[in-house]
Amino acid sequence: MSFSFTNKKPSITDYNDKNNGKVKFLTALTTGASIAAIGALSMAAPTMASAKDIQPSSADYTFTIEDKYKGTATRALDKSGNTWKYNVDARVAGIASAAQHSTFTINGNAVIPTQASTTYKLLGIGRTHKLDFNPRGKKVVSNYRGKSTTLNMAQQAFDDLSLEVQIRQDLLNGKFSGNYYMAKHDKIEKTPFKKSGNTKITVPAGTFDTVRVDRIHDDNSRSTSFWLAPSLDYLPVKVSQINDGKKMDLELSKVN
Repeated sequence: MSFSFTNKKPSITDYNDKNNGKVKFLTALTTGASIAAIGALSMAAPTMASAKDIQPSSADYTFTIEDKYKGTATRALDKSGNTWKYNVDARVAGIASAAQHSTFTINGNAVIPTQASTTYKLLGIGRTHKLDFNPRGKKVVSNYRGKSTTLNMAQQAFDDLSLEVQIRQDLLNGKFSGNYYMAKHDKIEKTPFKKSGNTKITVPAGTFDTVRVDRIHDDNSRSTSFWLAPSLDYLPVKVSQINDGKKMDLELSKVN
């Protein structure tokens, strides 16, 4: 995923012509970068009594694009009753901003999304993508650019943020499979991940023992890696992405 900038201030023409690449990068930022990036998982879910749940949290991040552009992001995970809300906001001052919101429940180890939205803006112009999940009817309604598309959900699918939470739940309960599905604008896409070992890393918020998880891309020119801290319920501590030669690094700066 890439949000590329030229050395000059982007124009409205740039926005129209290169919108897709820029939006992908903003999406990466909000997903923390997209732990992103999950349906009927290929393992038996634990009972509600035995499953561990991640806890509500709030954290701040800094990120760098191509070692030139710097920005900030905030991630807040809240719970009211059995309803969870995950809000992520990111911005490059004066240029671009993005916001993601996801609502879901957790039943045993299973994260069940109900609604999600992503809004991005570049030079004040932007778009919103909304998802409405119907788990019982096995459907997802995607609304983007004035078009509504109903997607068949043979496997439980997720938005970026509920996908992150499901992966964290799986790691917390020793149930990580790497086999996940994500609802996009017009399709449900298999989104595989793999664990790539444990390592200790230092970021502005401190030094953490982490589990590295990599997204498996079909395109060898793309890479997405996440360092997740078990001590923080596998919250992303660092994210690194490369797409079309453009690099983005995101690091945890503060746990609130």
